[in-house]
Amino acid sequence: MGVVAPNGVGLTKFEQSLKTGKSGISFLPELKSKNFGCCVAGVPQVPESLINDTFSPLQLRNFSSSGILYGCIAGRSAWHDAGLKINDENPDYDSGCIFGAGASGTEKMAEVADKVASGNIKRLSSNTVAQTMTSGISAYLSGMIGLGNQVTTNSSACATGTESILMAFERIQSGKATRMIAGSCSDHGPHLWGPFDALRVLTRKHADEPERASRPMSDSASGFVPGSGAGALALESLGSARSRGARIYCEILGGHVNCGSQRNGGSMTAPNSIAVQRCITEALNDAQISAASIDVIHGHLTATKMDADEIENWVTALNYSHKNIPFIQAPKSIFGHCIGAAGTIESVAAVLGLTNDYVFPNLNCEDLHPKIEQLVPSNRIPTKLIEKAGLNIAVKASFGFGDVNCCIVFKKYEDG
Repeated sequence: MGVVAPNGVGLTKFEQSLKTGKSGISFLPELKSKNFGCCVAGVPQVPESLINDTFSPLQLRNFSSSGILYGCIAGRSAWHDAGLKINDENPDYDSGCIFGAGASGTEKMAEVADKVASGNIKRLSSNTVAQTMTSGISAYLSGMIGLGNQVTTNSSACATGTESILMAFERIQSGKATRMIAGSCSDHGPHLWGPFDALRVLTRKHADEPERASRPMSDSASGFVPGSGAGALALESLGSARSRGARIYCEILGGHVNCGSQRNGGSMTAPNSIAVQRCITEALNDAQISAASIDVIHGHLTATKMDADEIENWVTALNYSHKNIPFIQAPKSIFGHCIGAAGTIESVAAVLGLTNDYVFPNLNCEDLHPKIEQLVPSNRIPTKLIEKAGLNIAVKASFGFGDVNCCIVFKKYEDG
């Protein structure tokens, strides 16, 4: 796996901050200067040395796409973490990538708009197209590694990352690939976040205490905190991984993706609860597990008014009572909502917890929303680290604008 997140770049730093509950959210003066209502965000702190190790000087010339930068670092890190080598001579036709993006090259597009408006088209760099095309991230990454199987970019709003994992899983399951990098990335900055601020879905509070701003499941939640970064997972057929003695974090058992069609109460920005519940139950059916076998749920849980409805959908879909619901995790409390990158960054968090058997703390939910409090015991929404939690099955779900849903099931790997 590989990760570039607001709370840590690289698996070690990322996991440390998860376990200690160290927030990756900070105050951004740039947002204040541009009259944003929300002036806090999650931006990864990427060392210059890591950037130079990932990109050539030629690639970095006139380069300004933060999402592609984050995605290439995360994707290459996942490849190396899997113990795989980069092929410098020929394409690896057994390996590919599905690397998603909610939006791509927003900073570069702003530069394009300025130069076009001023009549300076000739001053646009030769790599502008590569940085602004939606598939820029998968194109850059395939060239860096030598991927010769399917190389594409999916885009399904905030469900993009989780969907990329399921799509890569299904390609391997079908026998059309041996291994795939699944990932997603998101730019940072005012050009991407501005429309969300105008929509008034971002919090306008806690500029003086940024670490308290992201409050999933809280009665005092006031909107989500925008974030950015990338997550990546190297998926491989079990036979191939075993044959080369690879370290295996976990197994993917199955999942499901659907759309609520903006009906039955769903809209462009709100989910159709019936479709959400169906996505969850169909994911379990595909994975051939029961609701009782789930040990931890990693929800979408954005710190908006929809959190209570999401918890109700989980409880209804899985027929849970107040007594038997598993642990619930809200990763966005630690690093914000990373938009298109959210699903894969949060999946990396889910897999780390599953593999190393811990439940990381949920931040800022000491005042649970009353509706959630009625549905879930407070000890199932832990605010402190729980080690040796006895985890075996984790479920991760993401829900996005356009009323799209994706749910995936991970299982702790046991050799033999």
